[in-house]
Amino acid sequence: MLYVLSRFGMAAGVILGSVTLVFLIVNILPGDVATLLAGDDVPTETVNQLREKLGLDRPLIVQYLDYVAGLFQGDLGTSYANSEPVLDRLLDNLGPTLALTISSMIVAIVLGLILGILSAVYQNKLLDGIIRVLSLVGVSTPNFWIGILLIWIFSVQLHLLPSIGNGSFEQLILPSIGLGITGAGVITRLIRNSILEASNEPFIRSLRGKGIGHRAILFKHILRHALIPAVTMVGMIFGEMLAGSVVTETVFSRQGLGRLIVDAIDQKDIPIIQGAILFTAAFYVVINMLVDISYRLIDPRIRLNEK
Repeated sequence: MLYVLSRFGMAAGVILGSVTLVFLIVNILPGDVATLLAGDDVPTETVNQLREKLGLDRPLIVQYLDYVAGLFQGDLGTSYANSEPVLDRLLDNLGPTLALTISSMIVAIVLGLILGILSAVYQNKLLDGIIRVLSLVGVSTPNFWIGILLIWIFSVQLHLLPSIGNGSFEQLILPSIGLGITGAGVITRLIRNSILEASNEPFIRSLRGKGIGHRAILFKHILRHALIPAVTMVGMIFGEMLAGSVVTETVFSRQGLGRLIVDAIDQKDIPIIQGAILFTAAFYVVINMLVDISYRLIDPRIRLNEK
């Protein structure tokens, strides 16, 4: 219980630090939000009234304290562009982004596990070489280029899948693959190296000496031992995919947090930017906290060491 509580405390500290950093960055950027919202030909008096209405005339420290106090009450502020509550705008766009991120994560995990195991089993053979090259290409290629390539092949040339929009399962396939390929490449390389490293552990040699079959050793012992670094990487990849959804949603014309952030930056809608980044940071921290806790379930030795 103390372990879990300590993780919650660390997560809260990281989220507060993220909120503070984002608030400072977006408020010291050049450009006057009030002038941008009012227009170029608006009198200075009107601009000053708008600045006072938005609370931008107050000291920065006062704005920050009010913002943090509002967070504890579930108030993320009001959008400058359309005067809607930021929380409502974020929740309206959160579903499509989570669907894209989770489906991409499934693609990355399934492909990474299968290809990583095959690459380790057929070490230094033709299949291993092909998989290692493919994983390197997946890691090195930008998501937006993979997305454009998938659109050209499966939508333009083969007419098999839709390339834009969201709302149906078919419209989710190509973005999920495009966003998941990079993660699959990372997981493939990590699983392969972890399996090969675990295969040389003394307890594995002892199991082989007892006559236990190779398949049983691989799936019951080696793979479980190799999952610890893979689970760590999965938590990091999830956060990267959540952030990478900005580019993917733009390429595939999907509505979600990514498109919302792009539009907010274009309009200098600071409350939306802060709220969206806060959501992203919170999800990233929570996922990594769950990863830390899952170690105790995967590897009993961690529990023994704590005792």
